[in-house]
Amino acid sequence: MEGNVSEFITLNNGHKIPSFGLGTWLSKPGEVGAAVEHALKTGYRHIDCAQFYFNEKEIGDALQRCFKDGVVTRDQVYITSKLWCNDFAPEDVEAACRVSLQNLQLDYLDLYLVHQVAGLKKDAPCDLGAVTDEHRLGYSPENMAKTWEAMEKLVEKELSRSIGISNFTITKTENLLKTAKIVPAVNQVECHIYLQQEKLRKYCKNKGIIFEAYSPLGNPTRPVQHQDDPNPLLEPLVKEIAVKYAATPAQVCLAFILQRGMVVIPKSVNPERINENLFSTLVELDSEDMMKLKALDRSHRLLKMMFLYKTGQTYDQFWDIKEDEDFKLP
Repeated sequence: MEGNVSEFITLNNGHKIPSFGLGTWLSKPGEVGAAVEHALKTGYRHIDCAQFYFNEKEIGDALQRCFKDGVVTRDQVYITSKLWCNDFAPEDVEAACRVSLQNLQLDYLDLYLVHQVAGLKKDAPCDLGAVTDEHRLGYSPENMAKTWEAMEKLVEKELSRSIGISNFTITKTENLLKTAKIVPAVNQVECHIYLQQEKLRKYCKNKGIIFEAYSPLGNPTRPVQHQDDPNPLLEPLVKEIAVKYAATPAQVCLAFILQRGMVVIPKSVNPERINENLFSTLVELDSEDMMKLKALDRSHRLLKMMFLYKTGQTYDQFWDIKEDEDFKLP
């Protein structure tokens, strides 16, 4: 059973990234390996990983089984990993990348991302709820420029074919581009019907940076939830459109993102939902329904990253709300 996964998006360095992939954040040990194997057997060719997900070793084992069994070859599968906040010191970047490569049992990554915009001290706890101000280094354009310079060396050493960013605003991307020798290939950010990030998407497109959407279904298993958080899968309009196309609400949400020219990486460990999500690549929403879904945008961020806020720092300050609103697109 295979969906249409032949579509690739060309990055600014000529490499191609599959527009549809499997997310692995919050995929538990004992489940994530089987999920990756099932996804690759079903037709997925893009697996999104990160050191901080603490499951890369099991994913690596699953990849090796799939390589050995002839399910895919290494050059047929696109693997992303990410640099965590406590490895932003330039001298730590290569070592962190090599840890992911060792756990994934790979010689190179297809894409390596700076996972967040703000750093943490080396001894910061893995439990984000236990992070305090004494662990937070905050965001510094100068420090991020040095981190990025170390990221660029990973490309020179062929440890990663492409490098990119995650959770970067327009303002922070602008700061990075002032000194970057390599323009980020990708900006991976939260994006769904309630947080469509259209201005950021247009900005990235103008800069040649591919826009990649995580939590496209609202990530219902996310660790921090608030009473006023909406659920994309329960949205009445999404349900109504799903009936029209004989699709599921999840497929409608994913098709909406794909048709906006983005890469999307829904997470699941359930074989049926892994299959279901893949078939969103076959759902073609008409322009009227796309416009209706665009009207649902309310700039509601579900993953606010509050563990990175310095004492006294507000949501608007961390996410550059005013600065990004004032930024004039070409």
